[in-house]
Amino acid sequence: MTDRKIFNDAVEKNLEQNIYYHSLALEACMGGIYDYLKTFNLLNDSEPTKEEWTLAGLVHDIDYSGEFKDLHPLKTKEALKKYDLEISDTVQEIILAHDGRQNCVYDNKAKWAIFCADSLTGLIVAVALVYPSKKLTDVKTSSVLKRFLKEPKFAAGTRRDEVSKCELKEGLNIPLEKFIEICLQSMQQIAPQIGL
Repeated sequence: MTDRKIFNDAVEKNLEQNIYYHSLALEACMGGIYDYLKTFNLLNDSEPTKEEWTLAGLVHDIDYSGEFKDLHPLKTKEALKKYDLEISDTVQEIILAHDGRQNCVYDNKAKWAIFCADSLTGLIVAVALVYPSKKLTDVKTSSVLKRFLKEPKFAAGTRRDEVSKCELKEGLNIPLEKFIEICLQSMQQIAPQIGL
């Protein structure tokens, strides 16, 4: 077992606060997606472990700063080395999958999960921030879905085409509304840690 706190401290030290919060959000989403798939017996024996899923989510952007930023996400291992930390090749492959430019082979659900969930976290945060309370606990799945489908200029940086791939049969095969619900609920569970 890896010591999550040591990895978390490294990510927090290395990144701007908003990217750190995004990393925590994606870690939570990865855990939520894993649990959903496991509950319905949709993971095969060759799938990476839940720990590998969530660690990939936590550290996926650690090289998005300083001298490595322009080469992100190719320098994850080098960025971690500064803190005497290492990840497995499996975790590294999941991390590379969140960036569609890396000619990644999407041969497990962990890779699909990080690819589809990465930019959804930003949309969910943006929806929370337009609420008077600015609290994630007040956000409903239907509100996120509406902004996703009907307001393309809202949180325009959200890569909606990538998020929508959650429905692909060869990928996660999760309906978009359910996928948003899983990620929203996962982020709601850590709302205080991400300032929402």
